[in-house]
Amino acid sequence: MTPPVVVHEPSPEGGRDVTAGTELLGRAYEPEDVVRFLRGAGLTDEQIQLDDPNLIEWRGGGAEVWR
Repeated sequence: MTPPVVVHEPSPEGGRDVTAGTELLGRAYEPEDVVRFLRGAGLTDEQIQLDDPNLIEWRGGGAEVWR
């Protein structure tokens, strides 16, 4: 089962698209952007764990890869 949030591979222009299901939450340029998008989607800080594979699937590298 795919986690509800996907941080897609880095784009050639920089940044990574973040989706929840079929909804584009935005383009992140750093981990803090992902946190901001998840807060905007209604998650609390206690629910947001960037290293939780049940919440986030990182494609093309983990939270340290942005290019």
